[in-house]
Amino acid sequence: MSTTELPRLHQYYRDHVVPALRKEFSLTNAMQIPRLEKLVLNMGLGKAVQNQKIIEAAVEEVGMITGQKAVVTRAKKSIATFKLRENAAIGVMVTLRKARMWEFADRLINLSLPRVRDFKGVSAKAFDGRGNYTLGLREQIIFPEIDYDKIDEIKGMNITFVTSAPNDEQGRALLRELGMPFRK
Repeated sequence: MSTTELPRLHQYYRDHVVPALRKEFSLTNAMQIPRLEKLVLNMGLGKAVQNQKIIEAAVEEVGMITGQKAVVTRAKKSIATFKLRENAAIGVMVTLRKARMWEFADRLINLSLPRVRDFKGVSAKAFDGRGNYTLGLREQIIFPEIDYDKIDEIKGMNITFVTSAPNDEQGRALLRELGMPFRK
Protein backbone atom coordinates (compact mmCIF):
# COMPACT_ATOMS: atom_id res chain seq x y z
CA MET A 1 0.00 0.00 0.00
CA SER A 2 1.42 3.39 -0.94
CA THR A 3 1.64 6.21 1.57
CA THR A 4 -1.11 8.27 -0.10
CA GLU A 5 -3.63 5.44 -0.46
CA LEU A 6 -6.14 5.21 2.40
CA PRO A 7 -7.70 1.93 3.53
CA ARG A 8 -11.10 1.35 1.93
CA LEU A 9 -13.15 1.86 5.12
CA HIS A 10 -11.22 5.02 6.03
CA GLN A 11 -11.94 6.48 2.59
CA TYR A 12 -15.61 5.56 3.02
CA TYR A 13 -15.57 7.24 6.47
CA ARG A 14 -14.18 10.47 5.01
CA ASP A 15 -16.45 10.55 1.95
CA HIS A 16 -19.79 9.30 3.35
CA VAL A 17 -19.81 8.91 7.14
CA VAL A 18 -18.44 12.35 8.08
CA PRO A 19 -21.07 14.30 6.06
CA ALA A 20 -23.85 11.99 7.31
CA LEU A 21 -22.86 12.41 10.99
CA ARG A 22 -22.36 16.16 10.55
CA LYS A 23 -25.90 16.45 9.17
CA GLU A 24 -27.51 14.02 11.67
CA PHE A 25 -26.11 15.74 14.78
CA SER A 26 -25.84 19.24 13.18
CA LEU A 27 -22.16 19.55 14.12
CA THR A 28 -20.32 22.65 12.95
CA ASN A 29 -16.76 21.92 14.07
CA ALA A 30 -14.97 19.08 12.24
CA MET A 31 -13.36 17.96 15.51
CA GLN A 32 -16.81 17.24 17.03
CA ILE A 33 -17.52 14.53 14.46
CA PRO A 34 -17.16 11.08 16.10
CA ARG A 35 -14.26 9.00 14.78
CA LEU A 36 -12.72 5.61 15.42
CA GLU A 37 -9.61 6.08 17.58
CA LYS A 38 -8.45 2.51 18.14
CA LEU A 39 -9.51 -1.13 18.24
CA VAL A 40 -8.46 -3.35 21.15
CA LEU A 41 -8.57 -7.14 20.75
CA ASN A 42 -8.41 -9.10 23.99
CA MET A 43 -8.34 -12.86 24.35
CA GLY A 44 -8.65 -14.04 27.97
CA LEU A 45 -7.26 -17.54 28.42
CA GLY A 46 -7.94 -18.92 31.87
CA LYS A 47 -6.98 -22.43 30.75
CA ALA A 48 -3.46 -21.18 30.02
CA VAL A 49 -2.62 -21.55 33.73
CA GLN A 50 -2.18 -25.30 33.18
CA ASN A 51 -0.91 -25.21 29.56
CA GLN A 52 1.49 -22.50 28.32
CA LYS A 53 1.16 -23.68 24.71
CA ILE A 54 -2.33 -22.12 24.63
CA ILE A 55 -0.74 -18.67 25.07
CA GLU A 56 1.78 -19.29 22.28
CA ALA A 57 -0.98 -20.43 19.92
CA ALA A 58 -3.13 -17.41 20.82
CA VAL A 59 -0.26 -14.96 20.17
CA GLU A 60 0.25 -16.55 16.76
CA GLU A 61 -3.47 -16.53 15.90
CA VAL A 62 -4.06 -12.93 16.99
CA GLY A 63 -0.95 -11.95 15.03
CA MET A 64 -2.35 -13.60 11.90
CA ILE A 65 -5.77 -11.96 12.37
CA THR A 66 -4.48 -8.42 13.01
CA GLY A 67 -1.10 -8.29 11.30
CA GLN A 68 0.46 -7.08 14.56
CA LYS A 69 2.24 -9.01 17.31
CA ALA A 70 0.09 -9.55 20.40
CA VAL A 71 1.17 -8.69 23.94
CA VAL A 72 0.85 -11.36 26.64
CA THR A 73 -1.24 -10.15 29.59
CA ARG A 74 -0.34 -11.33 33.06
CA ALA A 75 -2.23 -11.82 36.34
CA LYS A 76 -1.97 -8.89 38.75
CA LYS A 77 -2.43 -11.02 41.87
CA SER A 78 -2.63 -14.64 42.98
CA ILE A 79 -6.04 -16.28 43.37
CA ALA A 80 -5.87 -19.72 44.97
CA THR A 81 -9.36 -20.89 43.92
CA PHE A 82 -8.42 -20.45 40.25
CA LYS A 83 -4.92 -21.90 40.78
CA LEU A 84 -3.62 -18.56 39.55
CA ARG A 85 -0.25 -17.13 40.53
CA GLU A 86 0.80 -13.52 40.35
CA ASN A 87 2.48 -12.65 37.01
CA ALA A 88 1.21 -15.82 35.29
CA ALA A 89 0.31 -15.43 31.61
CA ILE A 90 -3.51 -15.41 31.31
CA GLY A 91 -4.30 -13.74 28.00
CA VAL A 92 -3.20 -11.83 24.93
CA MET A 93 -4.17 -8.44 23.59
CA VAL A 94 -3.37 -6.11 20.73
CA THR A 95 -4.21 -2.45 20.12
CA LEU A 96 -4.72 -1.39 16.51
CA ARG A 97 -4.52 2.20 15.33
CA LYS A 98 -4.49 4.08 12.01
CA ALA A 99 -4.29 1.99 8.80
CA ARG A 100 -4.23 -1.42 10.57
CA MET A 101 -7.31 -0.43 12.57
CA TRP A 102 -9.25 0.56 9.42
CA GLU A 103 -8.18 -2.58 7.54
CA PHE A 104 -9.15 -4.85 10.45
CA ALA A 105 -12.51 -3.10 11.00
CA ASP A 106 -13.29 -3.47 7.28
CA ARG A 107 -12.46 -7.21 7.30
CA LEU A 108 -14.39 -7.75 10.55
CA ILE A 109 -17.57 -6.01 9.36
CA ASN A 110 -17.60 -7.24 5.76
CA LEU A 111 -15.94 -10.69 5.89
CA SER A 112 -15.82 -12.19 9.37
CA LEU A 113 -19.14 -11.28 11.02
CA PRO A 114 -21.22 -12.64 8.11
CA ARG A 115 -19.38 -15.98 8.58
CA VAL A 116 -20.77 -16.40 12.12
CA ARG A 117 -23.20 -19.30 12.30
CA ASP A 118 -26.89 -18.22 12.58
CA PHE A 119 -25.84 -14.55 12.47
CA LYS A 120 -28.69 -12.13 13.11
CA GLY A 121 -26.58 -9.04 13.82
CA VAL A 122 -24.65 -7.75 16.82
CA SER A 123 -26.27 -6.33 19.95
CA ALA A 124 -26.73 -2.56 19.99
CA LYS A 125 -26.66 -2.56 23.81
CA ALA A 126 -22.93 -3.20 24.36
CA PHE A 127 -21.96 0.47 24.65
CA ASP A 128 -20.23 1.73 27.79
CA GLY A 129 -21.89 5.15 28.20
CA ARG A 130 -18.99 7.01 26.58
CA GLY A 131 -19.53 5.95 22.97
CA ASN A 132 -17.23 2.90 23.04
CA TYR A 133 -18.52 -0.48 21.85
CA THR A 134 -17.35 -3.96 22.87
CA LEU A 135 -18.15 -6.96 20.72
CA GLY A 136 -17.71 -10.50 22.07
CA LEU A 137 -16.88 -13.31 19.65
CA ARG A 138 -17.20 -16.95 20.71
CA GLU A 139 -14.73 -18.41 18.23
CA GLN A 140 -11.66 -17.18 16.40
CA ILE A 141 -12.33 -19.38 13.35
CA ILE A 142 -14.67 -16.81 11.76
CA PHE A 143 -11.58 -14.99 10.49
CA PRO A 144 -10.44 -16.21 7.05
CA GLU A 145 -6.76 -15.95 8.12
CA ILE A 146 -7.18 -18.81 10.61
CA ASP A 147 -6.57 -22.31 9.22
CA TYR A 148 -9.31 -24.47 10.74
CA ASP A 149 -7.18 -27.66 10.57
CA LYS A 150 -4.35 -26.19 12.68
CA ILE A 151 -6.63 -25.10 15.55
CA ASP A 152 -6.29 -27.18 18.71
CA GLU A 153 -8.89 -25.25 20.71
CA ILE A 154 -11.68 -22.76 19.98
CA LYS A 155 -11.02 -19.48 21.78
CA GLY A 156 -13.25 -16.43 22.09
CA MET A 157 -12.24 -12.80 22.13
CA ASN A 158 -13.49 -9.29 22.85
CA ILE A 159 -13.08 -6.49 20.34
CA THR A 160 -13.49 -2.95 21.68
CA PHE A 161 -14.13 -0.07 19.30
CA VAL A 162 -12.83 3.06 21.05
CA THR A 163 -14.42 6.17 19.55
CA SER A 164 -14.20 9.91 20.15
CA ALA A 165 -17.99 10.07 20.49
CA PRO A 166 -19.15 11.82 23.69
CA ASN A 167 -22.14 9.51 24.18
CA ASP A 168 -23.60 6.16 23.10
CA GLU A 169 -26.00 7.71 20.60
CA GLN A 170 -23.18 9.24 18.54
CA GLY A 171 -21.01 6.12 18.92
CA ARG A 172 -23.88 3.92 17.69
CA ALA A 173 -24.48 6.26 14.73
CA LEU A 174 -20.78 6.14 13.80
CA LEU A 175 -20.62 2.34 13.83
CA ARG A 176 -23.98 2.06 12.03
CA GLU A 177 -22.73 4.36 9.26
CA LEU A 178 -19.50 2.31 8.99
CA GLY A 179 -21.66 -0.77 8.32
CA MET A 180 -21.77 -2.54 11.70
CA PRO A 181 -24.70 -4.99 11.41
CA PHE A 182 -26.76 -4.15 14.53
CA ARG A 183 -29.83 -6.27 15.33
CA LYS A 184 -33.15 -4.64 14.57
